[in-house]
Amino acid sequence: MTAENRRFLLPPIINRILTLLTEQGFAAYVVGGAVRDLLLGKTPGDFDVATSARPESVISILEPAGFTVVGELGQNFGVVVVHRDSQMVEIATFRGEAYGGDAHKPEQVWYCDDLEADLSRRDFTVNAMAYNETEGLIDIFGGLKDIEAKLIRCVGNPEERFGEDALRIMRAIRFSAQLGYEIHEDTEAAIRKLAPTLQKISAERIQVELTKLLVSPHPDT
Repeated sequence: MTAENRRFLLPPIINRILTLLTEQGFAAYVVGGAVRDLLLGKTPGDFDVATSARPESVISILEPAGFTVVGELGQNFGVVVVHRDSQMVEIATFRGEAYGGDAHKPEQVWYCDDLEADLSRRDFTVNAMAYNETEGLIDIFGGLKDIEAKLIRCVGNPEERFGEDALRIMRAIRFSAQLGYEIHEDTEAAIRKLAPTLQKISAERIQVELTKLLVSPHPDT
């Protein structure tokens, strides 16, 4: 696990959530697309938090501090959505996943206490980083290096990542178009091999990704 010497200014509400959770002995980080955007000098549209705290602990810590719980995705996903000061934040418990025959939904989901295990289930390296003000950037899978090289690369084995969730094939192409990045050769080879598995994905989900791709800065990438 590597921590780059990088520091970002997080919104006060996000810092408050991270502080409240860590003061109770839990690990807590901003994760995913928000970290990528911060590294690119962009203002994230939203911030997602990942934590070792179970959903019931998240609620018991944040509600007395003035946060309103507006949604729970239950034991299957371990996500609590909270609201305060006109801002909603998703807070997800570290988790692992196992896939069966479904081309999009995990067959099993379980909680874990390890950030690395949580990040390892994510799609691409540029989306598999974490950050808090105490530890700085946590970049286990080389996301920063791929940002600098302008590459979309799967976390781990690309055939496994696309085999778990075929929609990731569309997401890889969409991120490439949005960011103007090349797709890593191993990831591209897996896309070509597993493209027929997109037939198992609903037309509605395909349409969402296609729409995002077509309105991206580089739809011809």
